[in-house]
Amino acid sequence: MAITDTARKNHDLLFPNHVSTAAITDPDLVETFDNFAFDQVLQHGSLPIRTRLIVQLAAIMGCHAVLEYRAMLNAALNVGVTPVEVKEILYQAVPYLGIARAFDFIGATNDVFTQRGITLPLPSQSTTTPETRAEKGLAVQKLIVGSDRVDAMRASAPADLLHIHDYLAANCFGDHLTRTGIDIPTRELITFSFLVAQGGCDPQVKGHVAANLNVGNTRAILIEVLTQLLPFIGYPRTLNGINAVNEIIPA
Repeated sequence: MAITDTARKNHDLLFPNHVSTAAITDPDLVETFDNFAFDQVLQHGSLPIRTRLIVQLAAIMGCHAVLEYRAMLNAALNVGVTPVEVKEILYQAVPYLGIARAFDFIGATNDVFTQRGITLPLPSQSTTTPETRAEKGLAVQKLIVGSDRVDAMRASAPADLLHIHDYLAANCFGDHLTRTGIDIPTRELITFSFLVAQGGCDPQVKGHVAANLNVGNTRAILIEVLTQLLPFIGYPRTLNGINAVNEIIPA
């Protein structure tokens, strides 16, 4: 099997002048993967290339695949994903993946930025203060999740779990989802990608399918995202994501 002209063109767009050692040691695998990921899969839907790379970076973080992340980070920067957008994906990973999993990507990102001459730190995208994070976070949480659902979750929470709901509002949403640099609909696609890729988060995936719908992301967009994640996260987690979409937004 030879690499198709379309696959080669799309690969070269992401990785210009890159000579793959795997193409020498594992030519069958490289030909199969490149034809699938950079030709066949790209024929489905019309997800913009920058959005595609943003959700793929998020999913690769969810898989904790640091080496692949380095490669795809360079590809993302090559097609116009900005350093600020990369950092915002990274910071958003902390509440959804945990700092233990996200920490390796901080170093990897800073290494790539330094190699490319990107000055650190980047301008802050924070919009809250210690005094406003809870209020602003709750407002964004209600925008994304839905006011009725948030109020119901808080009202039905046992007394010994109310602090977790406070943390969700102030920390997850207030510290992270209120930041500028990436709009809310794209942030919800990022969250969806984090959750699908890491596995074991089926209830949360369903919740964020509904949340994506709340902020204007349709079933078609979510299917396009899952299609572009498939080569990187595999079939089982992709199919779990599809099941969640089918349950919340039937075809």
